Amino acid sequence: MQETGTKLPKWDVTNVYPGLDTPEFEAGYQSLVKGIGKLEALFEEHAIQRPGNPPEINKDTVQIFEAALEQINVVTTQVHTLRTYIFTFIATDSRNTLAQAKFSAFQNQEVRIAKLFTRFVAWVGSLNLESLLEKSNAARKHAYTLHNAHIQAKHQMSPAEEILAQELNVTGGKAWAKFYNNYASQITNQIQIQGEMKTLPMTAIRNLAFSPDREIRRQAYEAELAAWEESAMPIAAALNSLKGQMLTLSHKRGWDSALDVALFDNHIDRETLEVMMQTAKKSFPHFRRYLKAKARALGVPTLAWYDIFAPVGESRAWTFEEAKSFIITQFGGYSEKLAGLAKRAFDENWIDAEPRDGKRGGAFCAWLQGEESRILSNFQPAYSGMGTLAHELGHAYHNMTRAERTYLQRETPMTLAETASNFCEIIVRDAALEQAELSEQMAILEASLQDACQVIVDITSRFIFESEVFEKRQARELSVEELNTIMLDAQRATYGDGLDETLLHPYMWAVKPHYYSATFYNFPYMFGLLFGLGLYACYQENPESFIEQYDDLLSATGMDNAADLAARFGIDIHTADFWQGSLDLLIENIDRFEKLVEEYTV
Repeated sequence: MQETGTKLPKWDVTNVYPGLDTPEFEAGYQSLVKGIGKLEALFEEHAIQRPGNPPEINKDTVQIFEAALEQINVVTTQVHTLRTYIFTFIATDSRNTLAQAKFSAFQNQEVRIAKLFTRFVAWVGSLNLESLLEKSNAARKHAYTLHNAHIQAKHQMSPAEEILAQELNVTGGKAWAKFYNNYASQITNQIQIQGEMKTLPMTAIRNLAFSPDREIRRQAYEAELAAWEESAMPIAAALNSLKGQMLTLSHKRGWDSALDVALFDNHIDRETLEVMMQTAKKSFPHFRRYLKAKARALGVPTLAWYDIFAPVGESRAWTFEEAKSFIITQFGGYSEKLAGLAKRAFDENWIDAEPRDGKRGGAFCAWLQGEESRILSNFQPAYSGMGTLAHELGHAYHNMTRAERTYLQRETPMTLAETASNFCEIIVRDAALEQAELSEQMAILEASLQDACQVIVDITSRFIFESEVFEKRQARELSVEELNTIMLDAQRATYGDGLDETLLHPYMWAVKPHYYSATFYNFPYMFGLLFGLGLYACYQENPESFIEQYDDLLSATGMDNAADLAARFGIDIHTADFWQGSLDLLIENIDRFEKLVEEYTV
């Protein structure tokens, strides 16, 4: 379902460079090349690499460290902006051959900076960190990054092996990830809608899951499965290759498992993960109550997979302009700073909202430069479309709070990257609920629970799936049929009798792009939702003191681990009580939804 009558916006990045084929872009690219060359010369001059003997922390060592740190921050910022700029063209049109060529050439520069950063980590890992922190203000400002570097240094292979791994990654893991994104974005299939046969891109077919017409949803589901089945073999090859590479490198670097790498990257420990996941599983019977209540609202005995995103109630259609106005107004009720960020995003065309062939599915927000981000969505004119915009604008706000940080200070793990996005989505949801009539309340509440069910129940199924894939991939590659079986088993284990087990989605491993760019991408989303709910509860208790403290937390998400950041608000993420408190808020909404269904269906 796509908004009609109004042209949906496309993002504009011409304030960075006028285009990929312009002298300005070439000048920026050459500036990066020279900057990396300057950094390479600095590293060679001062032998910044794994030393035979750890250097003494004297004045000279501190000066070398600070010079290297400053240049790394400058160059990595340039790398990031150029990468995001080029990717904006690919994400919206994977057939853009110029962008693909530019990105391929750019990856060679990424390899150069990756090699240097590996050397920097090895060198820093050999230093007496306590002494360095004592003598260098710059080191103190990057203390968390340096602590992590000491851990990473212990998990490095030999310098020659690390260099080879980075070079091979361009034609290995990164190549498979690029292949997946390009290939999946170009998948189309035919579907008959109201008697007319249409050929639609996968983004548009998947958007039909939000249609109020069950027959259209069923046809879209069948068309989607057929398209994924036809495309499954090369996608399975990509998944096998990526997971195989991750297993090999994890083992060679001395990690106990790929999960341990993910936990380190996400700034949490195994204790936090286990208590969160165990507490979440206890909520599954409540989410099955929600699914059964939705089935009653839709007048079906049991939900099929293609009913998961079906609208419930008599919700109004939210056009893009209406969603824009509502979001800005409600963000203003929180703070003018948040509303101003949203207004700027809309006014300066940071958002690409139109589903189209060649465009990546789903939604994301990418930091571009300074305070600026770019948001990709595939907008559908419903409350869920507005909720997605609010969510991604939350990411943009988070990016803005980190604008004054150095590149290394602002590197945020996925667990904490979801903090502001979920918070902003809750602001919009609560405001929409407060203003809605009975049938629309049910529609809004259901859309919110729909998202929560995805993050709690479906995310767990993806975690189970990925865990088993990693376990089995240690022995050999997995076939399409095996991947399907693992996915279906995971869905049955989590959704239980909330869904018709004969109408599940065996190809979800092919649908989700995160499998092809991250390891265990799933649990950070659950962490983000539940952490965001906990923080929102803190906001409701004391709004005035919360806002400034919250912005400080968002600004520092790359500068501390999740447990210590949470402790600023008196939250202990190692206890089941915190996670249960956030889940209880969702369970209250399930209870409320059940009552609304009873009232509405009488």
